[in-house]
Amino acid sequence: MTEKNLEVSGIDDGEQVYSLGGYLFFWVGQLFSLIGTLVSGFAITWWITDITESAILLAIGSFLFLIFIVALTPIAGVVSDRYNRKLVIFLADTFNALIMSVIIIMFYIGFNEPLLIIVINGFRGIGQAFHQPTVNAIIPSMVPKNYLSRINGINYLLTSLIQVIGPVIGGAMYAFFPFEFILWVDIITYGIAMFPLILVNIPKVVIKQNEKIEVNSKKSFFEEFKIGIKTIRLIPGLMTILLLSMLLNFLFQPLNILTPLYIKVDHMGDETDLAVLFACINGGMILGGIITTLKKNWNHKVTIYFGGLMALMASAIVYAFAPIGWLLAASIIGAFAIMFLPIVNTIYVTIMQTTVPKDKMGRITSVDHTLSYAIMPVGALLSGILGDLLGTRLLFLMLGLIGTISVFLVWQFSGIKKYNYSDEKFMNQISENIKNGNN
Repeated sequence: MTEKNLEVSGIDDGEQVYSLGGYLFFWVGQLFSLIGTLVSGFAITWWITDITESAILLAIGSFLFLIFIVALTPIAGVVSDRYNRKLVIFLADTFNALIMSVIIIMFYIGFNEPLLIIVINGFRGIGQAFHQPTVNAIIPSMVPKNYLSRINGINYLLTSLIQVIGPVIGGAMYAFFPFEFILWVDIITYGIAMFPLILVNIPKVVIKQNEKIEVNSKKSFFEEFKIGIKTIRLIPGLMTILLLSMLLNFLFQPLNILTPLYIKVDHMGDETDLAVLFACINGGMILGGIITTLKKNWNHKVTIYFGGLMALMASAIVYAFAPIGWLLAASIIGAFAIMFLPIVNTIYVTIMQTTVPKDKMGRITSVDHTLSYAIMPVGALLSGILGDLLGTRLLFLMLGLIGTISVFLVWQFSGIKKYNYSDEKFMNQISENIKNGNN
């Protein structure tokens, strides 16, 4: 099932030839790859927790993964705009598969020191740094503009469904299979993902001859990254949202990293309890994904966005006060809060995709990821230190309160309430300003 070779100007939709079916075929392969990543990631995380019960080691693993993403994402965004996006994805995914193969071999030969496994697994952040911006940049070049919001919603829905299934599979396999056998799932799903990637022709972004900025120009990566920053500043309110995202990503690190320790130490649970908690939380994401899929247009985008962020941060407070034996109830409450994550993400991504020219989407995505993730490695290290000093409950309470109050203050005093991203004239003016401002 190959598509004919496509060329995309990235400037004029009248000259755009879209391939929605090709994109969906490609995305199915990516979902299979995600299953393998989640299963192997669950197994490695719980193995480290079970063997060491160390917040510091869990934090080191996340720090190494994130530091590569932060350092390389700016370069990756420019690469995705300059070079063959299919090749970039192939190389990134193949690199991660090779890293997992090394870990599997280490377990087979009995060389399974936890810190060494953590360090080697951290190198998978290199592949992820190039993978995610490139996949995101592909969407507007293959999906018609009037389908973007719905396709983004479907993406979040299917991704959330996989994120429910992945930990459940990982937990079940951990209970019945040798650890190294579970890691093979990642290699198998990598092979499945390569099939549609090879068959589908991913459009190449080609700039018109009269444009001042060309994909094949010799501009430095730094100069092109500056173009991404400049473009973001031309979108009213977007820089405020990005800075807030930096803070929230920092505050969420203890929840992301220390949840296994919270299950094992604070609730005396096992891998099954962790899998159930992940299933409940991601079930809330599925519900949010369904809502974004059915809801084609969002009015009052800013109000919904900030309200959703407040609900997300408040969920940390629920976990702080959950008594032993009430883990399932807390997970269900948290699921309703996490329901807002795909909603706010869809609103945010759609705003960018409907204003940013397609030939700059890779750079914008890389800047977005870099600024959002820049402080996360610091948060990862502090998660381990503070987790051992304060305990997970008190730490979750503190980050929940700080996050909720911060979102409210930005909403109330930053002036972002005045921007109406549902107004077509306002959005068209933003697009025009970006084109004029970058020329």
